Parts: sequence; structure tokens; C-alpha cells
Amino acid sequence: MTTKQHWILPEGIDEILPEQAARFESMRRLLLDIYATWGYELVIPPTIDFIESLLTGTGHDLDLQTFKLVDQLSGRTLGLRADMTPQVARIDAHQLQRDVPTRLCYIGTVLHTLPESIGDSRSPLQVGAELYGHAGVESEVEVIGLMLQTFSALDINDIYLDIGNVDIYRGLAKQAGLSKEVESQLFDMLQRKAIPEINTLLDTLDLDDGMKTMLSGLPSLNGGKEIFVKARMLLADADAAVIDAIDYLEKTAELMWQRYGDIKVHFDLSELQGYHYKTGVVFAAFVPQLGQAIARGGRYDDIGKVFGRARAATGFSTDLKVLNQLSKKRFDVTEKIFAPSDDDQSLREKIAELRAQGQIVIEQLPGQETDASAMGCNKSLCLIDGLWVVKN
Repeated sequence: MTTKQHWILPEGIDEILPEQAARFESMRRLLLDIYATWGYELVIPPTIDFIESLLTGTGHDLDLQTFKLVDQLSGRTLGLRADMTPQVARIDAHQLQRDVPTRLCYIGTVLHTLPESIGDSRSPLQVGAELYGHAGVESEVEVIGLMLQTFSALDINDIYLDIGNVDIYRGLAKQAGLSKEVESQLFDMLQRKAIPEINTLLDTLDLDDGMKTMLSGLPSLNGGKEIFVKARMLLADADAAVIDAIDYLEKTAELMWQRYGDIKVHFDLSELQGYHYKTGVVFAAFVPQLGQAIARGGRYDDIGKVFGRARAATGFSTDLKVLNQLSKKRFDVTEKIFAPSDDDQSLREKIAELRAQGQIVIEQLPGQETDASAMGCNKSLCLIDGLWVVKN
């Protein structure tokens, strides 16, 4: 008869042991303290929520990633959050209702039905920041700057950014009069840079040659800052909304370089990550040793509309577990003091005094034969000349 191994966790779900948990907590405190210096206030959304709130604005992007269950009290469908962004947008729009720009940050576990790629965790420790109430390149640049400082604080180097603007494709699709179905098909092909498929699809559409040239040329608009000249040539006949989107992206990059120096950037005008709910500039951060983004962000104006108040919004998020794998940051190891099993009142007072100072004191239990080193302590409380003293 097979014995069930009750200690086995579901695939993609992990537990964090003491040493690693202490490191995660140090990282969490460090980042939240940094965000606070930028004016970002911490919020803690609920782990479980009505499904409508969790999927607001994100459409199909999160639907398949969200665990769902029925609320026994209301009979409505609940979801375990797969992303905290919609919940934070609700806090800004409905709970806070401020008329000034609002900066919020968050950190907590989210759950995914499937890993985003092979070997990924299905329980990322999501950390991020959102800026509401300002529609301008300064907001994008501030959020990108905070993301870059997140990496710098954790000694994660060799960052390069991939930046685009979903409004370029959205404007071209509108100008071409594409149906939702065709727009979705072309969107998928653009993400795969499937140029033969794109040309085959465009040949079936009743579009003039100029429109076909602009749409088929989008995948070629990637590279360094020289692509802005190329984009204005290729998309010269595009509507004003498309030209404005190109200008906005270029202004974002110029201000970013002005503030943060020579950041390595790859521009991709067919980058459509989060296309179904993003409304402007989108960006992702990469490092050479990983083939996937370590952080993503962008503009998602009007996400709070369903909560009764549409606001301009931009932000970024990342997974603290991924950052931990890449981080070279060393945190000070807190010393632990071993106290003998003794009811001496002066010992009790000394232990209380040390703990009040923030020291870790581990007391020996009656009958315990292990010594200080076995308990992970590098110091001990010893009675010397009638006084309890901390000794190595």
C-alpha cells in the first residue's frame, strides 16, 4: 500500500525556510523604505476578492491565471489575486478619492494557475509601485527610475530596458478599420514577429498599399534611438494619434536618459505586452543571464473607471523571488545570544534588557543538552563576578 507523502507541495508552489525568509524580509524592508522616500505609501490589498474586481481592465490577460471559487456567503465567484494592480487601482479610485497625484506601493504573494514559463513559481512575491493622477512623461520616467533604484539597491547590474508604446499599433488598427477579430490575429502575429503570416493576413484585407506597408513594417521598428527617424518615415501617413504616440515615447526616453544617465535601451514599436489594458508606454527590464523580463510596467489610464473614478495611472511590478536569485546584496547577519536555563532574577532582567535593544536571545530549555553553537548562536550569557555578561 502506497504511503502518501504529505510533505510534498503542489508543483510551482514553494515554502520559504528561516534563513531565506530572513533575507526576504530584509529585502522587503529595504525596498519599502526606499519607496517611502519617494513618497509611495504602502497598501495591503486582500488575498481573495470578487472576480470582477480582480479582472477589471486586465481582460483575458489574467483570467486564465486566476484561481476561482464560489463564496459560500454571497454565492458570487471569488478569485485568488494573480496581480495586485487592479486592487490598488480600486484603492486609489474608490477608497482614497484624492484629487492630487497619489503614489502607492505594495508587496505580497499572488497565485497563478499556471507558471508563466517552465520552472517559474506559481506563487510569486509581487512587489510594485503605482502613480495615479498624472498623465505625462514625467510619471513614466519617475516609475522607471524607482524600478531602476530597486535593482540598484539589491546589487542587480547589467540592466537593459525594452520600451514601446501600444498606442502606435492601436492607432494604426483604428485607422485601418480592423475588426476586433483581425486586430487580435494581427496582434498575436506581431508578438511572434511572424512576418510571413502578417503579410499573408494583410493580403486578405481590403486595405490600400500604404496601410499594408505601415502595418507590415511594425516588426522592423526595433533597435536603438535611430528607430524614431525610421518610424516617422515608415508611418508618415499615419493618423495624428500614431505620430503623437511616437513623440511621447521619444520624449520619455530623452527625459529618462537626462535623469538617470546612459541606460541601455532597446526600443520595440511592436511590443504590445498588456495590450488589452495598457494605454501608452510599456516597458520591461532584462538581465543577460535570464531570457525573460525581471520586471514589467507601463501606463494603464482609466483602469479605475469601473470603480467610479477614472484616473491616469502608470506603474511597475516585479517578483521578489526572482530578484533574490539575481541579487548580490549582502545583509548583516544578526547575532544570536544563548542564555542558560536559570531562573536567576538578574539573568531575567539582562535578557529583557538585551531584547529591548533589539538583540536576539535564545533561552536554553530545561533538560536541553545542546550548546550555543548548536542553536545557531555565536555568543553566550555568562555569569562573571556576579554579573551576567555577553561573551563570544
